[in-house]
Amino acid sequence: MNRAALAILLTLAVPAPLALAQSSTVQGQVRKDMKAGAVRPLREIEQRILPTMPGMEYLGPEYDPAALVYRLKFIRQGRVVFVDVDARSGTIISQSR
Repeated sequence: MNRAALAILLTLAVPAPLALAQSSTVQGQVRKDMKAGAVRPLREIEQRILPTMPGMEYLGPEYDPAALVYRLKFIRQGRVVFVDVDARSGTIISQSR
């Protein structure tokens, strides 16, 4: 393998572990926040919000530990919709359309 190809492979391989580390850090934070009673479990939030989004495909969540907000992502006819939910109360804060 030549040096250029090796450099490209190494460049492509570096971001993946970084993304995994950031993801596990956020997961650890949400677990910590749940154990402390600061936030509701994601599954509880999803059970409340998903039925209110008929006709949309659920893409998944993100968690913002600084704001204590879950961002649920949906898609419908090629358009992405974000629903921001207060992780403490389960109340919808905002929704993009």
